[in-house]
Parts: sequence; structure tokens; C-alpha cells
Amino acid sequence: MLNSRTITCSINKPPATVFEFASNPENLPKWVLSFCMSVRKSGDEWQMETPTGWVGIRYVAVNDYGVLNHVVTLPDGQSILNPVRVVVNDIGSEVMFTLFQLPGMSDEQFAEDAGMVKADLQTLKVVLEGSQA
Repeated sequence: MLNSRTITCSINKPPATVFEFASNPENLPKWVLSFCMSVRKSGDEWQMETPTGWVGIRYVAVNDYGVLNHVVTLPDGQSILNPVRVVVNDIGSEVMFTLFQLPGMSDEQFAEDAGMVKADLQTLKVVLEGSQA
């Protein structure tokens, strides 16, 4: 089994609002500041420009359960599943991103990736809450 870490962020917006914004690939450059430089649609697939080149990104079908799982396909063809959930937290939302330590990834790299996910979720919070953050 892979080592994992679930990173969470509370956002003072209804789950439907958070889900709608976060599930739209066109919004990625607004909140995934750690590595998303731009996005483009290519046929039926979305691509994201990163500092290391273009990667594919595919979300699960839109659903009523807050599931934002997505698969990122790296230039070498490796696919990485990123499980993400948006759930009710009182009058707001809790966003949960589960990060896996992939084979060959050092503990330092894993910690760095976790830090980037945490920062991106905090950016999502600021973007959605505006001046409330």
C-alpha cells in the first residue's frame, strides 16, 4: 500500500458552489497556483500547462455527491488518480484531497507535494470567500 495523506480545507461557501467552481477545468489557473500555468481543451480532454510541460486532466462525471476525483496524465504516459471530495460542513464546505506517495517519491518530495496541495486549497478558499478569508 502507498503512504497517503488527506489534506483538508474549510470553505465558508455551500458545497454546490465549491463543487461547481473546482470542477471546472477553466478555473484551475485561478487556484492551483503551485503548478498550473494555463489550461486548454483538446478534443474531449483538458490539458494543463505546468512548468514541466503539458499534462492531461480528466475529472469524473459531474455528480451530486461532491466527488471531484481526477486523473492527471503526465507527458511520459503515467496516470495519477487524485481523490478529492467536497462535503457539507455546517453552513459551508470541507474540501478533502488525498495525496499518495508514489513509488520512487522521496519523503521530502511527498512533503513538498503536500505543502503545494495545502497552499492550493487555501487559495481556493480565498478565491471563493473573497474578503472573508
